[in-house]
Amino acid sequence: QVPLKPGRSLMDWIRLTKSGKDLTGLKGRLIEVTEDELSKHNKKEDCWICIRGFVYNVTPYMEYHPGGEDELMKAAGTDGTDLFDQVHRWVNYESMLKECLVGRMAVKPIAAPKEISSAVSEDKKQLNGVLPEKKVLASSAKDLGPSYDWFQTDSLVTIVIYTKQKDMNAELVIVDCQDKRLRGEIIIDDHSYLVEVDLDHAVSEDVAGNFCLLQHLLEIILSKKDNIHWKMLGQPREGHNTFVKRTDRGLFYRKCKLVSKTEVTHDTRLFCLMLPKGTHLHVPTGQHVYLKQIIAGTEVVKPYTPVLPFLPLDFQEPPRHNGVHIYLMIKIYSRGLFTQALDHLQIGDYIFVSNPEGNFKKSQVQTSEDLILLAGGTGFTPMVKLLNFALTEVSCLRTVKLISFNKTEDDILWRNQLEQLALKDERFEVQFILSQPTKDWVGKQGKISSSLLSELVKRSRKDSKVLICICGPSPFTEQGVQYLKDLGYSQEEIHAFTA
Repeated sequence: QVPLKPGRSLMDWIRLTKSGKDLTGLKGRLIEVTEDELSKHNKKEDCWICIRGFVYNVTPYMEYHPGGEDELMKAAGTDGTDLFDQVHRWVNYESMLKECLVGRMAVKPIAAPKEISSAVSEDKKQLNGVLPEKKVLASSAKDLGPSYDWFQTDSLVTIVIYTKQKDMNAELVIVDCQDKRLRGEIIIDDHSYLVEVDLDHAVSEDVAGNFCLLQHLLEIILSKKDNIHWKMLGQPREGHNTFVKRTDRGLFYRKCKLVSKTEVTHDTRLFCLMLPKGTHLHVPTGQHVYLKQIIAGTEVVKPYTPVLPFLPLDFQEPPRHNGVHIYLMIKIYSRGLFTQALDHLQIGDYIFVSNPEGNFKKSQVQTSEDLILLAGGTGFTPMVKLLNFALTEVSCLRTVKLISFNKTEDDILWRNQLEQLALKDERFEVQFILSQPTKDWVGKQGKISSSLLSELVKRSRKDSKVLICICGPSPFTEQGVQYLKDLGYSQEEIHAFTA
């Protein structure tokens, strides 16, 4: 992120989009844009970008973009979909940029398969009078991966998904059942398989524990509200019975209730959210979710990494959490539109929470002998579950070291818990580094630097396998990764958490 000029906050942008000002320069007209026309609009004072077939004039948004003008200019006059997905997949650009919509890209004449074009429902065909682009599946889901079937008794409906995978676990299964809508998603590497239908009849929504994961297959068991014979499972929704890349899937949200909010530091809170009764969801170690709020009529989305409610100090066996709650440690910024709205939520209020996302794999830790965690401020949050997993379940680790960078002592998250953990487990060491310490501080001080890292980041022996994880504000992470590479650590030995 870059510092924004005064009067260029997210709230200021929302006000501008609602002011009635013409932000496209086309006086409300929508046009078809050719590639040649798009390429002409490639300057800061005249910048068009294409995202998923739609073209936006982002010129008025330049000064409001948290990532800075240079980030937007990378896609100026071109199709920026891939770049957008790498950096901002979670941002609801349709809502944020709807007043900047120029039109859609002119479609190149190709014959679309009949079953795809006819499957688009009428209400999906219009978006501001524009026909959206459709992804064409290369072949049917059955050819590519999992498939499903369903069976019934007088009281139960069982959906069986044939996963064709041996090493499935509960973290790879996400089930939501609310208001007769069933959505079951299975994660397989970087793809996902989806069963999503509007059920024919009402069922009990308490499905969180009602699924059975056997070798090669998953059973989702639903209890009928009425003992009647179903003629069909239900009406398929768009995306039903497809096996696609996760980045092509789109984010799915469910409403979660805020059940507690506790103070961690002067400006950081631990939020506890309760999943709906009909949801089974476990956020894997190293992955994040997105929170969505409607602020001044605009959808605003931010990523956060779930933590544990506390750091367990007994490592005899992995902790068993009930899967009903999601805990989020969030810093409240005095001028942060989103976090201020979060902090004003009352117990019992609801907020939308997405499916998990992220590319961290536990296997990266399971093959390491030394694990080093570099955390800048609330960049500590991905380290919580990772620490717990490493010390509980990875027997080959010799050393685990957390280096926590903060401004002041008051900003250190879970200091007492971390110090207790270091006393309890001889493999674990924690080091706190402050950039604005008081004169009483006897520990290390400074910001992340090559000299600090050369002193603190070391292998336990000359050729030991090391994994260095880093998370924090973008400049902290980017500089840290570069310093580590300069010190001779390879790309494979470094994992940067980004969202």
